[in-house]
Amino acid sequence: MKERPALAYNRDTLPFPENRVPRGRYLENWDDVDPARHPFAWDEKEEAHLRALVHEWVPPVLSGMEGRWQGEYWCESQVDAIIRERYGDWAQGWNWCYRHGGVIGSWVSGAGSVTTPEETADRMVGALLEWREWLERLAQRFVELAPPPEASPEERSWHLERACVRLVTSALDSGAEGGWHGQAARVLNWFLTTTGMEQTEAARAVDAAIGGRFRSWVAPEPGVIESVGEDLAVGLTGRAPYRDHRQWAALEEFHDRH
Repeated sequence: MKERPALAYNRDTLPFPENRVPRGRYLENWDDVDPARHPFAWDEKEEAHLRALVHEWVPPVLSGMEGRWQGEYWCESQVDAIIRERYGDWAQGWNWCYRHGGVIGSWVSGAGSVTTPEETADRMVGALLEWREWLERLAQRFVELAPPPEASPEERSWHLERACVRLVTSALDSGAEGGWHGQAARVLNWFLTTTGMEQTEAARAVDAAIGGRFRSWVAPEPGVIESVGEDLAVGLTGRAPYRDHRQWAALEEFHDRH
């Protein structure tokens, strides 16, 4: 039997401790990730520099299944620290994989994504850009779905109900698997805070509206999503959504296309 090569590094003595950059609040508030608050300069020079940084922290010998992927997970934690140190905590969603309710397909986990230095850097760069693009699309979506300031209570209720339905549906369509409903709740919380609601109040309203009706690995029927949307709108405005949708037909069509 061929002897396996010994690991060429010691996880406990490497000069890049895992707590070099303490984690901030993990994607808790929209202000923490809002692209408008966190500029991101990206060009070929920046990409090349980031790739070089990542190359340095890919272990020369991988642990694999027999080593419980110790080296691969260690590498992922160091890459995460590099990204957060360089760009800020908004970037820490770069590895929020669809398998865990997230939106990232370019990076799965340390075990599945850390290979050679070049391939690891490819996946990391793809994941970071994927995350930033998703945040920018989401920010635009929030603007489009927000109730206008002059809306009556009934009209505001309608806008909130429609926003909830569309954002939940987007989470379902994102490819997220286990924990997709966590993404839906997080995005709804973020959206409500962009309309001026306080974070704690938004979280309470979302929890009350969903009421345990969403579960991992289960796609709810459209009627259930509609019901959650209506419950959220009524809970926040005290009014049922305005039912004569004819005047909103153009807006409905616009949101359905996007």
